[in-house]
Amino acid sequence: MPKLLYVGDLASGTTSRMRCDTLRQLGFTTCELPTDVFQPSILLRYADKFARRLRVPIDHAGVNVALLALPEAPDLLWIDKGNTVLPSTLRRLRRRFPRLRIVGYSPDDMMQWHCSSIYFLLGLKYYDAFLTTKSFGVAELRRWGCPRVIFNENAYDPATHRPALDHHGLPIEQTIGVGFIGHHEMERCRSIARLCEAGVAVTVTGPGWYRYRRSLPANATVLPPVFGDEYAARISATIVNLGFLRKMNRDLQTQRTVEVPACGGFLLAERTAEQQQLFAEGMEADYFGDDDELIRKAKLYLAKPAAARRIGAAALERCRSGRYSYKERLSDALAELDLLPSG
Repeated sequence: MPKLLYVGDLASGTTSRMRCDTLRQLGFTTCELPTDVFQPSILLRYADKFARRLRVPIDHAGVNVALLALPEAPDLLWIDKGNTVLPSTLRRLRRRFPRLRIVGYSPDDMMQWHCSSIYFLLGLKYYDAFLTTKSFGVAELRRWGCPRVIFNENAYDPATHRPALDHHGLPIEQTIGVGFIGHHEMERCRSIARLCEAGVAVTVTGPGWYRYRRSLPANATVLPPVFGDEYAARISATIVNLGFLRKMNRDLQTQRTVEVPACGGFLLAERTAEQQQLFAEGMEADYFGDDDELIRKAKLYLAKPAAARRIGAAALERCRSGRYSYKERLSDALAELDLLPSG
């Protein structure tokens, strides 16, 4: 089997971990080089934050040293959001292992300062190919010197993103009316506040919300982040799952665009052509263009939970039949690059 060295955040529950496991399922013998390192020192955490703001993140994990010390080349070097991998490291690997194939991946908008680094941008010319979930990112990454860029849409992991069942094997009870899972952003906060002010209680789950709890009405419930089975269960237990785009990432679709339907959840998201193409409006998901439409449709589906469940079931079927899993998405991209293991 071909050997693959995976560089990325390999913490449990991360999508990078899911992609690493998927590549193993596709037939690679996988070695791992994690980039995630917990910094117990407050001083180091502040140094980290300052370095990221300057777009020169610190390689605490020693990834560059480990790459340069490789005794032999893998068949494929996979770099998941390689912000700490130095251009000089990639250049030296190229010289030492001329036949090495280097492929990069990121689910983020790598042109934005908060997602990227100078190292990443200057190193793009040393990649053989890069996979991006941003359609507009194809031309932009090429302009930075990447020879081949593939638009690889957002995906789900069947082992994680699946309908939650009770101990009888039946769908769990939907105890949440309207919910949102994701990071705090001011625009999202304002829309959720409007929804609450219209009499619709909202359960918000994710990082950053406690700090702004006072800006939300009393009928908003703020909960800490959830991962893995808890994440899937929270979606399954919610009648209306909200989907907000991250404006600072120029989102046209998000990971939750696919993850919510993969859990059998009903998705009510901001309307974009890409999301409408993934899930048909009114049949496999529903969409809104402004807060007034959001309020109207949230109330509609709360009054008709059976309709929301039918749409969620149709979206789950689209996930399964439409090649939306990581295994299928990555398999298609690797086949296009002639890197998919045979057999």
